[in-house]
Amino acid sequence: MKETMQLLQVLDELDSTQQEAVLATVVKVEGSAYRRPGARMLIPQIGGSVGTVSGGCLEGDLIKKAWWLTEAGEPVIRTYSTGVANDEADEEEELAFGLGCNGTVHILLERVRGGQTSLPLFLLRQVQVSRVAAVLATVIASSDDSVRLAERAALDPADTLHLAVPQAALARALETDMRSVRQRQRAAWQRYRLAGGEVEVLFEYLAPPRRLVVFGAGHDAQPLVSLAQQQGWQVAVVDSRSHFARRIRFPEASQVLNLGIDQVHDLAALLESAAVVIMSHSYSQDRYWLEQALRLQPSYIGQLGPRSRTERLLDEIGPISRHFPAYERLHYPMGLDIGGDAPESVALSVLAEITAHFNERVGGMLRAREAAIHDSVPALHG
Repeated sequence: MKETMQLLQVLDELDSTQQEAVLATVVKVEGSAYRRPGARMLIPQIGGSVGTVSGGCLEGDLIKKAWWLTEAGEPVIRTYSTGVANDEADEEEELAFGLGCNGTVHILLERVRGGQTSLPLFLLRQVQVSRVAAVLATVIASSDDSVRLAERAALDPADTLHLAVPQAALARALETDMRSVRQRQRAAWQRYRLAGGEVEVLFEYLAPPRRLVVFGAGHDAQPLVSLAQQQGWQVAVVDSRSHFARRIRFPEASQVLNLGIDQVHDLAALLESAAVVIMSHSYSQDRYWLEQALRLQPSYIGQLGPRSRTERLLDEIGPISRHFPAYERLHYPMGLDIGGDAPESVALSVLAEITAHFNERVGGMLRAREAAIHDSVPALHG
């Protein structure tokens, strides 16, 4: 998320100077690789690059070669094999292509110019501003002469269709499949058989920035807010105590709100689909905020403190508390079992659990995971 914000910031600078850049996008991965389809890197004509498409192994080669590879102005696919290098390969080839990861990474390279509309970058910006998801469909291979590499279609945050592909039948299929991807909320790929050949398309689900609402502005909330902001999350801090709910204490937060618990507040928009953490260390505050969160539709609720304390809070809210819409998303005690009691350790534990929750993972050690570390991008239709 933070990477996207940095990329858009560099794009704003390009707009002001009308500079060109090369946009590198991972569009397909076979086997093991550090980044997944949708990872992006912007290589400006002047200045340093932003973003990554690997663990730092492929970026150097791309920076050196992206400009001459796109010299004709046409998009190209650059493919890297990350298997074991040939014994006769020189050191540079071994770095670029012999990583021992036994994977293949396909990277789309295309020129973009400041001041001109690029559909992927337009969508990324709209998603950031509107906080609503979008879907981008990109042609990543085509044996049909009427459909070119990097031709695109999109479903933007306002539900407006952008259909630039020339084939009417393909455009109709893409519209249907983009709506399916938006409903599934995950990337996919699909092959389409046309009269002139096959077309392969990557569908990216462009999710809005994750949001975190922290109820409680004590000193232990500060590292949690800082760590979440480093991930590019949008963070709001809420506390009924005015001497705690101060902007100077949370300069990295998007919002710092002083809301009294003796008043009625409409928190629906603030909590919708957000991760909620309740850590005020005030029993009365925690009871109030927990009840409000349970009545609404956050994606995650974490309650700090011993299990017995949270059970007491729920009992005081009443038996209906366990029938509220969000009860199944309540985590208590919150966080992963990593040990440590310092505020920074608690922040790491809590943010790790929230990340696992959003990614539908259990948060265990990777060495115990039998499946692949990264989920593969599935075909949309069998």
